[in-house]
Amino acid sequence: MHALPHDHTGARIKRLRLERHLTQKALCDLAQVSYSTLTKTEQGLLPASPHLSAAVARAMRVDVATVIGQPYTAELRADQLDVLIQPIREALDVYDLGPDPDITPRPQQSLHDDAEALLVAVRAAEIKQTAAQLPGLILETTTAAHLADSTEGWLLLASYYRTAYDVASKLGYADLATIALSRMEWAAERGSGAVVGGMYRYMRALTYLRSGQYRTGDRLIRMGLGVLDQASPGRERDVLTGQLHLGAAVMAGRARDRAAADGHLDEAARIAAVTGDASDVHWLSFGPTNVSVHRVSVLAELDEYGQAAQVGRTIAVPRTWPASRKSHHFAELARAQMWDGSLDDAFANLLRARKAAPQQARYHQTVRETYDGLEAAKRQLPDSFLSYGSWLGV
Repeated sequence: MHALPHDHTGARIKRLRLERHLTQKALCDLAQVSYSTLTKTEQGLLPASPHLSAAVARAMRVDVATVIGQPYTAELRADQLDVLIQPIREALDVYDLGPDPDITPRPQQSLHDDAEALLVAVRAAEIKQTAAQLPGLILETTTAAHLADSTEGWLLLASYYRTAYDVASKLGYADLATIALSRMEWAAERGSGAVVGGMYRYMRALTYLRSGQYRTGDRLIRMGLGVLDQASPGRERDVLTGQLHLGAAVMAGRARDRAAADGHLDEAARIAAVTGDASDVHWLSFGPTNVSVHRVSVLAELDEYGQAAQVGRTIAVPRTWPASRKSHHFAELARAQMWDGSLDDAFANLLRARKAAPQQARYHQTVRETYDGLEAAKRQLPDSFLSYGSWLGV
């Protein structure tokens, strides 16, 4: 039985449905989801897939975060992460006020080095450290950008806004992530950075992926590809183009469009064959391995869990890959294995996700939903399974 039967995603879906006086059949018709899947999810017998969560959220006109319970406030408070969010909000709010007279910014090279260090830290899943340092650096770089009014200054500020998006997304603050993205676009436009503009549209498309608005997300991907056409030819543009195709592939997979998903994966694979491992380009981890990892995600989105698990077992994750990317892949693979019935393997990969990036895994929706699914399977799992649930806060 679920450790907190009143607080799993299925229970929240039921509560929201009853508040709107909807029957299960009515919600299924509105969301275009299977009646059997919805009823079992509400009972806690099945975990809520990202597709189901987005579909019912859209049907009931609420945010996906409301359905899945993010942000996980109790755990954030216990980890003393909640107090770091408001300073980031305040730093993002002063973007258009000009230079702060009380701030004397350091040389641009120092600010650039700190920006790169934060990009590395957040990909090492050092979320608390990053969130603590970020507000002051945003304020300092905002003043520096207004004073210099140069391409380099604005693009540097856009980098800090990108990190704010990363932190907010990983901790489940969707509204803050959206604000950070709008600031990133604002700074990129002033810096006339086509590559950063393309990256912004990729990240914005991911927010629409999470909310189930696939058509809007696909439009953003296409806009991003158009923006990148304006960038200078070269490896940097190729990497961003390939990453956009990977995002589009997952979008198409969740929209159940197999042909489109395969087309985007094939194009990304073609580009990756040219670029090779490009983990160093904008910290996107693009390359042949990332294409394979996204293939697992797409297969899972298409409910082809057995094939996803099979492909996932063949992937050798590079030791040099960022911890956050490793953890995300292990979580995705665990979900596929759980749905495929390979429960022991699924739990082993949940453990790998935690080992690679504990702060990220604790707040990762896929980790939590997979844990719920393993618990609901009512199969004997090691004692460490229960301690894992205590660590998650469920």
